[in-house]
Amino acid sequence: MAQALVAFLAAQHVERDGVQQPLFAGVLGIFGHGNVAGVGQALQQHGGLRYVLPRNEQAMVHTAVAHARHRNRLQTWACTSSIGPGATNMVTGAALATINRLPVLLLPGDVFASRRVSPVLQQLEVPGNPDASVNDAFRPVSRFFDRLNRPDQLPASLLEAMRVLTDQAETGAVTIALPQDVQAEAHDYPQELFARRVWRIARPVPDADAVRATAALVRAARRPLIVAGGGVIYAEATGALRALADATGIPVAETQAGKGAMPYDHPGALGAIGATGTRAANLVARDADLVIAVGTRLGDFTTASRTAFQDPGVRLVALNVAAFDAHKLGALTLVGDARAGLEALATALAGHRVDPQHSELAARLNREWDAEVGRLYTGEPGGPVDQAQVIGVVNDTSEPRDVVVCAAGSMPGDLHKLWRTRDPKGYHVEYGYSCMGYEVAGGLGVKLADPDREVIVMVGDGSWLMMSSEIATSIQEGARLTVVLIDNHGFGSIGGLSRSLGSEGFGTAYPNEVDLTANARSLGAQAVRVETTAQLAAALADARGADRTTVIVIECDAGRGVGSYESWWDVPVAEVSTMPAVERARAEYERERARERDFMGGGDD
Repeated sequence: MAQALVAFLAAQHVERDGVQQPLFAGVLGIFGHGNVAGVGQALQQHGGLRYVLPRNEQAMVHTAVAHARHRNRLQTWACTSSIGPGATNMVTGAALATINRLPVLLLPGDVFASRRVSPVLQQLEVPGNPDASVNDAFRPVSRFFDRLNRPDQLPASLLEAMRVLTDQAETGAVTIALPQDVQAEAHDYPQELFARRVWRIARPVPDADAVRATAALVRAARRPLIVAGGGVIYAEATGALRALADATGIPVAETQAGKGAMPYDHPGALGAIGATGTRAANLVARDADLVIAVGTRLGDFTTASRTAFQDPGVRLVALNVAAFDAHKLGALTLVGDARAGLEALATALAGHRVDPQHSELAARLNREWDAEVGRLYTGEPGGPVDQAQVIGVVNDTSEPRDVVVCAAGSMPGDLHKLWRTRDPKGYHVEYGYSCMGYEVAGGLGVKLADPDREVIVMVGDGSWLMMSSEIATSIQEGARLTVVLIDNHGFGSIGGLSRSLGSEGFGTAYPNEVDLTANARSLGAQAVRVETTAQLAAALADARGADRTTVIVIECDAGRGVGSYESWWDVPVAEVSTMPAVERARAEYERERARERDFMGGGDD
């Protein structure tokens, strides 16, 4: 059965816009008694799929997901683990994939389907439910889940799995649990199962009446705004977005996943929106009377916990390939591919331009924000190095096609505001799950997906100490990374949040020092510690010419952060406390929460 599985995976391809490519770049796997003699033997025998040995099961899922994101959801990896802890280590990665709508195939080993040996090593026994195993933990975080208790169940399960992996609206983690005895059983499979199969990725066009209704709203609006999400980039719709913005003068703000949809210096580009947004985007969003959300889930950071849009009569339109997302916040719904939808809307709006004052306001705010970015990049003369300065050095020394990778802590928010994007694939920040430990593994996935690009991983010491193991994998595979490791002695983001809520940073600082440079060297990396921004720039130049992964450690002042710029994030504060600082924070919280809005749609009245 495992041999048939591997042969099938090697034969799967996808096609979009006439371009075909293999669906699977290969298999990432860590073997144990639950898969070494099944999937492991099959990979060794078949040889048609690249095999990579990672160091951590959660990390290998992150690597696969990062690869899928960089390839616009058109290619991914399969990930295989043994039963027990190897399998459950992948659950976090599965949640990350599903939340971010990114495809990954998970193949955890499982207990004996025959039950002739029970309990086996690492088996979870559930009295009253002998069919249960730890792999049932994958069910709520997978878009498709199956357990193969017979070898002849394989073909039907694989076809359903491929359907989900290649559906841009339904994709996410797909889990097929493989009982270890069934993996090794023989079955006469039809030859057609192993034939080359091409899954075509369609570009569904939104309903024509909905497009006309949207065009009418745009023509009537005085202060429209486009919010570009990750769907714009996955659909390769950045050209269509820019064409619409140029033709109509509608300004564009970007979510975390959508950053890079517009070049930072385009006069209509307002940059990041929401809780981690720029002053430019948040001011325009506050007064917008029409918001067109393209390819975004409209999460709490994007909407600043539903406080971003304050015009009493604001209308929302949502263009999304997933109907679930297109119906959020009472929006006028456009279900379809982002590129097809933007092109249809551009046709419907032919000849229309917004009030010149609106476009001129956006251009002015763009210039003012860029000046603010320059100020933050420069920092205070003679002061300690802060995170904004580090981002500035990395950005200023990078090339347009370089990719910056990050995921958790305070850095994603600062990057969202400050990174000057020049390429649609140059910004890769995982913020749907904001998973600590994603950074190095994600950087490896980007490098495997696009070896010709320089990949710069920016990570805090908290995330680094949780999962830096894939440094060793990057060296093993010759996938050179540059890692900028911020040493701020703890969890900088949550420490700052805690202090802002009156809790004094409780439980967020490390009580002892860790030699991060020695730690990186122990994993095989070239590592250096720098003290100044000039030294950082020099180290980045050296890393670009290195023959292996380089880790650059720099200490930053955790107390100097980047402001919130007209935004808010709903983090509830204790309603009753004996701490005066918490009481003050609660009063401020109640004032801000009063601005949260319900969005029910405009109806026909």
